[in-house]
Amino acid sequence: MVEKLGYKRNAMASGLRSNRTNTVGLIVPRLSMYFHAEIITTIQNELHTYGYNLIICQSNDSLEVEKELARTLYASCVDAVIAACTLFTTDFSHFDQLTQNNIPVIFYDRVPVKPYPACTVKGDDFRGGYLAAAHLLELGCRRIAYISGPLNCSIYIDRFAGFQKAMQQYDVPILSSRVFYHELSAANARKTMKKLFAKKPYPDAIFAANDVSALEALHFAKDSGIRVPGELKIVGYSNDPRSSIVTPSMTTIEQFPANIGKVIVNELVKILKTENGDDATTIAGFPKIITPVELIKRMST
Repeated sequence: MVEKLGYKRNAMASGLRSNRTNTVGLIVPRLSMYFHAEIITTIQNELHTYGYNLIICQSNDSLEVEKELARTLYASCVDAVIAACTLFTTDFSHFDQLTQNNIPVIFYDRVPVKPYPACTVKGDDFRGGYLAAAHLLELGCRRIAYISGPLNCSIYIDRFAGFQKAMQQYDVPILSSRVFYHELSAANARKTMKKLFAKKPYPDAIFAANDVSALEALHFAKDSGIRVPGELKIVGYSNDPRSSIVTPSMTTIEQFPANIGKVIVNELVKILKTENGDDATTIAGFPKIITPVELIKRMST
């Protein structure tokens, strides 16, 4: 009779009765970013094994869109929300409606800098920044330029801190003329490279806080007749698949996004299985998980 009548269970009605919809909301900056695409795939596959469906939302790095999505997911009665925030999110109060109504939130990658009542999962960006800079310094580079994202964002704060630590250990000064903070797009990286090579002394190395900028730095070097790695060494961040197929192949920091996705789901399932766990948890009690990174050495250094 189910097949004959075309009956379908009303998930919303069932959710009202059980106070669960078996649905998780996910907010990401851009679906096109390799790092997030890998994490989304892992999260969806892992959640499916636990009987959860995933609603995927894209903020396009717009704070206003992110606020709207948080409201929409709350109205959709999701059981939990996973979020990687925009570059410009410094006030996380638009997630309060969720956390204050016992809907757990897990932030990953771009996470709150100040204490917030939510679990966080992020790569070891401090170590990533340190490994990249230390590698260049070990190779004898001393005029290292750093292309960073905005320092209001957690990942770029930590990557820059790691870069600073390595430079301090090697007693190499960081010149403001060789450090740039901006949205890490190819267009911005090209503008930065033009500034760096407008007058001597030119940098002997570039550390870019994402692979998009590092790849554009490589393209600029080729266009300008600068030999890589002979005259200029380049390190990126994220191990985008393109970094291994360009010529020369790109040294970069591997973040293991599939592992991050698994950690997120493991933490989320533990939270959802804990009855009324959110009521008794203080801000200090929420897990802050840092996942490992690794330097991948290739031909650009």
